[in-house]
Amino acid sequence: MWKPFAIGDQWPTKDPFLFVAHHNDAYPLGDDEMRPVASLTGRSIGNDFAGIDGWNMYHGSGVPGFPQHPHRGFETVTHLRAGAIDHSDSLGATARFGPGDTQWMTAGAGIVHSEMFPLLHHEAANPLELFQIWLNLPQARKMVDPYFTMMWSESTPAHIATDEQGAVTRITTIAGSYNEVVAAPPPPDSWAADGSSGVAIWHIEMSPDARWVMPAAAEGVERMLYAYAGSSLSIAGDEGSAGDTEAGGHGGGHTLASGHGVEVPADRLSMTADGRGVSMILLQGRPIGEPVAQYGPFVMNDRSGLEQAVADYQSTRFGGWPWGRDDPVHPRTAGRFAVHPDGRREEPTEAPTV
Repeated sequence: MWKPFAIGDQWPTKDPFLFVAHHNDAYPLGDDEMRPVASLTGRSIGNDFAGIDGWNMYHGSGVPGFPQHPHRGFETVTHLRAGAIDHSDSLGATARFGPGDTQWMTAGAGIVHSEMFPLLHHEAANPLELFQIWLNLPQARKMVDPYFTMMWSESTPAHIATDEQGAVTRITTIAGSYNEVVAAPPPPDSWAADGSSGVAIWHIEMSPDARWVMPAAAEGVERMLYAYAGSSLSIAGDEGSAGDTEAGGHGGGHTLASGHGVEVPADRLSMTADGRGVSMILLQGRPIGEPVAQYGPFVMNDRSGLEQAVADYQSTRFGGWPWGRDDPVHPRTAGRFAVHPDGRREEPTEAPTV
């Protein structure tokens, strides 16, 4: 099973996940319109993924990001680590979210949304880092009503495990559970909402020389681990005392270097970070076990489903676009908030942390 692979901007996954996009952009100062204070000469505006000067415009022409585009047949889980995202969609929902926040969107029968990255600071740089995880929907749920929800950082559980030497591992539970800690509920039609799916998404940060034991998952659940920052860690089957899932273990075993992912068994595993620490994403879930057919932003079970998705989008635009521009952004002074399709507005309890 131990076959590490290099990861870049898009990471391969296993069923029920489709892929992970890791955006990590060193954006410069922002101007009054929240655009980069830098020359755009040499960039392929509208399709800029070249990473010139350490950042991309993506499909944005002024503010970086992804103007309106459609999805059908799966879900996006967008977890932000740095910067800000302005969301708008065809349901009429809109939001601004910041570090530690997660947006979970069920595309279902079809949704159009935009994801823009406003550069809020005009006296300092505007780094942005996010993970967008595509989670498949089973055939019986591919045409459910679209759904939008926010999981704010204040309500996203994080657990600190401390080893015998005092080194810490921080486990942020975006989906599923870690020991007795349970994440906010996913959308109602998500594969993650099925109690037998075993879906979990954890963000794991191990400090230098930290030792931590990853609890076992249920039988039939598959796991992928991605070391995306830091240096490396060793992974081995744990021989610690029964029930000890806080810290400990014996190191040794296989080594996973930063910039690599690997499928790991669902067993209880002992992990030891090297002297510079490591940051990771864990994805786990029971496979859906159905055929997957993908065409760009549409994920169905076969070619006919994809053809129908394209035809439906061309004829209905999945409900249309209620905003006055393809790339809406909120005022610089706006804090974190979400307005739901029913008009309900919510705001987290703390000030923006961008």
